[in-house]
Amino acid sequence: MAPNPNRRIDIEDMNGVIVATLLEKKILDEPNIESLGRELFALVDTEGRRKIVLDFHLVEYLSSAALGKLITMHKKVTTSGGRMALCNIQKDILDVFKITRLDKVLTLCTSLDDALSKF
Repeated sequence: MAPNPNRRIDIEDMNGVIVATLLEKKILDEPNIESLGRELFALVDTEGRRKIVLDFHLVEYLSSAALGKLITMHKKVTTSGGRMALCNIQKDILDVFKITRLDKVLTLCTSLDDALSKF
């Protein structure tokens, strides 16, 4: 299947854990955030995935609306009996997670290996 140039995430299956690498450096504008949300939610709603790692190594900026999508994604995964971890989060974004106390809700990991070990 040819890659979709409009996709917001790159998907890789690592021993039953889906690793979704966010491809945007700046997740700020509403159309991108909506598209990202649709792609992420489809992993749970359409594909029935229950073990998901979101890899943030390319992401430099994240808007509050994007945080909302992450919270919704977390709820979808946990409601379906699954788990989700986030990894490779740059310091500025990590600070936002801490300020908003999302570090208490979301599983934040320093590396992909660390995130995969949560499953």
